[in-house]
Amino acid sequence: MNFREELLKRTAQTEEIIYRFLPAEEGYQKEIMEAMSYSVQAGGKRLRPLMMYETYRMFGGEGNVIQPFMAAMEMIHTYSLVHDDLPAMDNDEYRRGKLTTHAKYGHAMGVLAGDALLNYAFETAASAFDQDEDARKVAKALQVLARKAGIYGMIGGQVVDVQSSGSSNDQEKLDFIYALKTGALLEASMMVGAILAGATEEEVRTAEQVASDVGLAFQIRDDILDVTSTLEMLGKPIHSDDKNEKTTYVTLKGLEQASKDVEQVSERALKRLASLPYENAFLTELIKSLIYREK
Repeated sequence: MNFREELLKRTAQTEEIIYRFLPAEEGYQKEIMEAMSYSVQAGGKRLRPLMMYETYRMFGGEGNVIQPFMAAMEMIHTYSLVHDDLPAMDNDEYRRGKLTTHAKYGHAMGVLAGDALLNYAFETAASAFDQDEDARKVAKALQVLARKAGIYGMIGGQVVDVQSSGSSNDQEKLDFIYALKTGALLEASMMVGAILAGATEEEVRTAEQVASDVGLAFQIRDDILDVTSTLEMLGKPIHSDDKNEKTTYVTLKGLEQASKDVEQVSERALKRLASLPYENAFLTELIKSLIYREK
């Protein structure tokens, strides 16, 4: 298997699924639909829905019930970016070389576009009830998605990050931020895939642990790259954490220890994945590409 070629192909297939669930741009309120579509189509690796689908396949899942959840996951991830870019948060006017949603459509529409994507995500995910006779699996998947996106997940991590404003030197608090802000949606992705495929509760917990380790390794690696990479390689400004006086894994533990820790956490994630009685070679390579990336 040529992983790079396969990744491009499966990412394109994932995008096709996501775009199919976007709302039609019509009616008096069509501007909000336009802003939603603009935000989702602004680019990205589609890692979360891709991980969800590959986990679903690994556990033997078949059929289309996973597709509304794939689209919903990307909508949730996108709404979080739309709100992160707002003047009250990071105040960014560009993302991936394009105007951010509020910069293109105005501040008020930026807020509303994020709100709309979050609401429409659950409307989309709920449509899976029409595709699976086992409503319990769909309901459980919805429960996981809601919790991991909310105050006990991504939003909770964002809240603590905003409150800390980079001034905390507390390792426990930093781990909490990383686990929720970065890890929660990755956990939801793998858990939803496992649940909809009919995995056991123990297998779902293992999938959650794998994703948790992947999220932590991913974020530590991000901190390392901010120090060691170049603008050309990373594709975004380097040393931004230092300039913003932001506490990171590297500032707390140093570059050498951070590098050791990312190796340890990564190894643990891959061992847990290998402990499952199922295999998906592409998913394994995808996880490796996330935690050992150079950009």
